[in-house]
Order: sequence, then C-alpha cells, then structure tokens
Amino acid sequence: MYPGLMGKAEMIVGEEDLVSQIGGVAARVLSTPRLIELLEAAAVDAVGEFLGPEQMSLGSRVKIRHLSPTPPGMKVIAHAILKEIKDRHLLFWVDAHDEVEKVAEGEHERVLVSKDKFLLKIEKKRVNPAVPKADGGLSGKGRGDAGYG
Repeated sequence: MYPGLMGKAEMIVGEEDLVSQIGGVAARVLSTPRLIELLEAAAVDAVGEFLGPEQMSLGSRVKIRHLSPTPPGMKVIAHAILKEIKDRHLLFWVDAHDEVEKVAEGEHERVLVSKDKFLLKIEKKRVNPAVPKADGGLSGKGRGDAGYG
C-alpha cells in the first residue's frame, strides 16, 4: 500500500438517498450522509486489494464540504486518492461530481484493524454493553481512532 492509490464509486441518486427521507427537510436532493457513504466506498476501493485476509479498514474521520445539490436520477461519481499513511491511519483526499459539477470535496481517514480483534470487540459490547452515566454519556474514555483496533 502506498500514497497515490486511487479508488472510485458511483451511484444513481434514488428516492432512498434523498435528504427528504431523513426528515425535517422537504428538499428532494442527495443527502449528505449518503454522499459520505459514497466517498467512503471510493476510499475502500482504493486500498481493498492491498488488505490481507485478516485486515479491514474502518472509517474513523470525515471532513467534507457538500458543495451543491444533486436531484434524483442523476449519476454521482466519487473519487479517493490515498494521500498519506501514518502507522495504521490512511488519509484520503476525496471528491464527488454529479453530471453537472463538483458536489463534494474533503478528507477521509480510515484505520487498518485486525478483523478478529474488531469482531471480538463487537461481541464483548453485545454481551456486556456500557452503562450510561447520569449525564447521558457513556463510561470510559474515547480513543482517537474511534475505538477501532
């Protein structure tokens, strides 16, 4: 794995992808959460073939600007370029264009993790969930990598 790897993902905006499905906004345009999912898919595409069978990459940080609305029926293509590798952290430059213009740009970080350790962590959480504190937060401290590792 090395900087410069590129990935791509594309979609046709459907009814289920619209911000109006989230609630509170009547606009029939591509939602930011769905756009982020597409950008993440492009990053996964960039590095997927370089991951061993015991590894996986998980999204840990997203910093994007959603620049322009995209109506239903339009194609959106996302690109990701691996910009930097620091230990287990992969930093990508991401952008997306619809059939007319650029609709998003920014950065996305993924963390390389052991599949077995991650699945074990999920199982432990399922069997013994954290107890909420009185202030509504969860006990324990956060980790800079979203607890993936």
